[in-house]
Amino acid sequence: MIKTTNLTKDYHQHRGVFGLNLHVKQGEALGLVGENGAGKTTTLRMLMGFIKPNQG
Repeated sequence: MIKTTNLTKDYHQHRGVFGLNLHVKQGEALGLVGENGAGKTTTLRMLMGFIKPNQG
């Protein structure tokens, strides 16, 4: 299970991930889709513990 509440990583200048609420139950599949710079890689890096969020 993955659960986040207000997950935030702020790189300033309106860049980063802001206030992400996510709940993925065991056995569910998740796909992240978005434009370049939308925060997909940053989100995955925070979930894996490679970078530390500012909040959440």
